[in-house]
Amino acid sequence: MADIVLETRGLCKRFGPIEVLRGIDLQVRAGERIAIIGGSGSGKSTLLRCLNFMETPSEGEVLLDGVPIGAPRRHRDGRVTTAYSPAALCRVRQRVGMVFQQFNLFPHMTVIENVMEGLRTVKRLPRAEARGKALAQLHRVGLAEKLDAYPARLSGGQQQRVAIARALAMEPEVMLFDEPTSSLDPELVGEVLRSIRTLAEDGTTMLLVTHELGFAFHVATRVIFLADGVFHETGTPDAVLRHPQRERTRAFLASHAEFTF
Repeated sequence: MADIVLETRGLCKRFGPIEVLRGIDLQVRAGERIAIIGGSGSGKSTLLRCLNFMETPSEGEVLLDGVPIGAPRRHRDGRVTTAYSPAALCRVRQRVGMVFQQFNLFPHMTVIENVMEGLRTVKRLPRAEARGKALAQLHRVGLAEKLDAYPARLSGGQQQRVAIARALAMEPEVMLFDEPTSSLDPELVGEVLRSIRTLAEDGTTMLLVTHELGFAFHVATRVIFLADGVFHETGTPDAVLRHPQRERTRAFLASHAEFTF
């Protein structure tokens, strides 16, 4: 069985009085492709943002390769919380890459400059080495011919594929995709999904928040239905999407009856 590369234990996230995640236990093994589905406000995006610390967990642990992230801090009243240093979080974000709904490309940089940026500023690679790695990832997403173009000259699907190449260039152990096609016109969705499918076929470990349930069925190795901040149902794509056991899951899938397998 493959090693566990990413794990959460009792992960909770609160925004004021609102508890968005309630005690999430998750193990992600090398090569797994996990699709996370659920309604708006169920905590899907928050979970991903906690995994690479765009959001700080309120309680619980996140572990990479079995090592907890952060250090315990005991307060005078006896409470124990977890402290996260900026240096530690920077290392986490290099190992856990994330692609967002919005592309967040630098408009004043060319495609290859966007992909090189993290390699130059975070990893401090020489320019020639960074350029070589960036070009390899642009080839991987089918955009090497656009290396000197500026983002404004690209379609939304192309911009999202550049964002994927930028994340991949950092050579993360796990990739997180937060509804990467939700801001795209329907005719552009396919090109991004094809790039993600290629990564899946290459053995990339990934968690994908998506409403593309047909894609999840064909590409994921595990599907998680998240509702009210907890894992309501989890299993193989066939078990969760075709033969759900719980009424809440069946009701959610019925509201998405337009997808086909």
